[in-house]
Amino acid sequence: MAWDGPILTDSGGYQVFSLSALRQISDQGVSFRSHLDGAALFLGPVEAMAIQRALGSDVAMVFDECPPFPCTRDRMAVSLERTRKWAETCRVQPRADGQQIFGIIQGGVYRDFREQAARGILDIGFDGYALGGLSVGEPEAEMFQVLDWVLPRLPDDQPRYLMGVGTPPQIVEAVARGVDMFDCVLPTRMARNGTAFTNGGPVPIKAGRYKNDFRPIDERCSCYACRNFSRAYVRHLLNANEILGSRLMTLHNLHFYLELCRRVRQSIEHGEFEEFRTVFRAVYTAASAGE
Repeated sequence: MAWDGPILTDSGGYQVFSLSALRQISDQGVSFRSHLDGAALFLGPVEAMAIQRALGSDVAMVFDECPPFPCTRDRMAVSLERTRKWAETCRVQPRADGQQIFGIIQGGVYRDFREQAARGILDIGFDGYALGGLSVGEPEAEMFQVLDWVLPRLPDDQPRYLMGVGTPPQIVEAVARGVDMFDCVLPTRMARNGTAFTNGGPVPIKAGRYKNDFRPIDERCSCYACRNFSRAYVRHLLNANEILGSRLMTLHNLHFYLELCRRVRQSIEHGEFEEFRTVFRAVYTAASAGE
């Protein structure tokens, strides 16, 4: 990739979840068909760790099962035990030089299962801890409730990683609860679909009302797209299906997320996070409602 920065790799657990009917799960791993040519494939904890070792990622994730929402208690109990056993197997696999391994805490929106999963993963012992199985359809309030249950049980001196989340307000609220790391497809997915994240809330650049809008995507943004192109031009590219449109929107959205996290870190360092949180939530929510 010609990338000399940190690399975090997912184990494939969520990707297996997204395969839906194309997969068969057992205690050994997951059998599934390639979405490209239909070839029979198998992925288990040993295979997942071997792939991440070959990639040489700095942070590797254990192979886990991501239950759907909603999920019955009986199914969740089976899934949690399987994930715990897979985590034990992942923990003892060979690593790439300097590679760290994070454990994943599942359990859906059940408090007892989340706490049970946290105890089990902590007992095995990892370099960091992730909360999985969120942002899979559960209401936002229940996602925050899960964070309130689990995060106080995790070590203060190890990274806490919230997987697959989220919108800018969700990130700020998760940080307030003690989350350190995030990953999310929203910046690029929303970019491809024509929506820009801005300091004034999301802006649907593809909309007709921006046809003659020659302002930048976000007048407070210093990204390449905002410094060089107008909303009208980017809208034209998107509606003409020119790949440059998606690229400019992606550059902008990624810049916005990185800048948001920089501002969060700065507010924490200066002891001003609660003020930042309150102002950001009020401005962003009001702007989003206006759109």
